[in-house]
Amino acid sequence: MFRKILIPTDGSTLSAQAANAGVTFSRCIGSEIFALYVTQPFAATIGLDGMAAAYAITDEYYKKAVEEQSNKYLQQILDRAETAGVKAAACSVSNFNVADGIVEASIENSCDLIFIGSHGRSGLSRLLLGSVTVKVLSLASTPVLVYKVK
Repeated sequence: MFRKILIPTDGSTLSAQAANAGVTFSRCIGSEIFALYVTQPFAATIGLDGMAAAYAITDEYYKKAVEEQSNKYLQQILDRAETAGVKAAACSVSNFNVADGIVEASIENSCDLIFIGSHGRSGLSRLLLGSVTVKVLSLASTPVLVYKVK
């Protein structure tokens, strides 16, 4: 039923738990995975209390740091997939909205399922922090499996 599963990561411990579960799920059903890391463009960092200006971060420095970070996080998933004997590919995309980046990548890469973790926030923290998972659920036409991380 699901031949290609998109597994997004943000590099966090909770995201790694969801990725591990996604690789295991893929192995059990015989599908391949597509690991994804969504970066935000350099322009998005400028609005974060002047972070870029305060630390004299340049566009080139930002691009290099983001590339190293995404390679590190994606390689962790690719390594897990190799160990599990699951065919895998990975890529990093840039989008101002992480949820949009995930949904667009699932379509562009012909994924049958998005396997995403949820921190399970509720109440005020969910309202203030938002939830990429909830946004993906509302935007995706592809089925979404939400893995509640501990």
